[in-house]
Amino acid sequence: MTALKPIKEGKVREIYDNGDSLIMVATDRISCFDVILNNQVTKKGTVLTQMSKFWFDMTQDILPNHMVSVDVQDMPEFFRQEKFDGNSMLCRKLTMLPIECIVRGYITGSGWASYVKDGTVCGITLPEGLQESDKLPEPIYTPSTKAEIGDHDENISYEQSVDYLEKRFPGKGEEYASKLRDYTIALYKKCAEYALTRGIIIADTKFEFGLDKDGNIVLGDEMLTPDSSRFWPAEGYEPGHGQPSFDKQFARDWLKSNEGHDWTLPDEIVRKTIDKYLQGYELLTGEKL
Repeated sequence: MTALKPIKEGKVREIYDNGDSLIMVATDRISCFDVILNNQVTKKGTVLTQMSKFWFDMTQDILPNHMVSVDVQDMPEFFRQEKFDGNSMLCRKLTMLPIECIVRGYITGSGWASYVKDGTVCGITLPEGLQESDKLPEPIYTPSTKAEIGDHDENISYEQSVDYLEKRFPGKGEEYASKLRDYTIALYKKCAEYALTRGIIIADTKFEFGLDKDGNIVLGDEMLTPDSSRFWPAEGYEPGHGQPSFDKQFARDWLKSNEGHDWTLPDEIVRKTIDKYLQGYELLTGEKL
């Protein structure tokens, strides 16, 4: 069995080249504030992969996605070992579009901070009198540029996204930008409505898209996981303050309130974090992992 090396390592993911396809492995690493922590969160990678699969299956009617299989039997022999089982996805190769497609259905996080300052989020003027965590009248699309590891993504306006894409894909800027916006909102609306029936509010999320070999736009990367989205329990939801969430907020909060942490979480916080991931997965899919 030949040991394979990833061609690309992200903060949490490893990508392997498989000829005409890719294998994406979601590791148990956890990153907060763009830093990879020293802890592993067991099963986290499996939650991310299986959750993406769940949503990819659900949204094929809106547009195709890059998933081929999550069964390691469909992958080269190297992946048929325990550490890859459940957290690996065989995917079509895409030319990724260099935009993070962010959609916000509720006002929170950096969006709330911006609104408090001047009534806008990413240059979009919102109604007066909103409270923190309020549902927005309509979801808003706030794209950003994709930064390399270590850099921060930069929010851009829809108009800037047209120019940004036009520079890289001459003659296609307007078409790609409008399709990314429309797909992003359509995906969010369908999935947020479904999630609400399962007791989960999807406050915001981001998608990434690429082009297949025929130039069609295809949904890539991960989809609606606790790493790329803010999930809140619908039970107990009330605007006016921050909401508890099914993601790494535990870890973020602990890091913020404990100086000199050296980017290492106590075991208890790691346990609480994975419990949240599992709880979110079970609520959404109705299945145990």
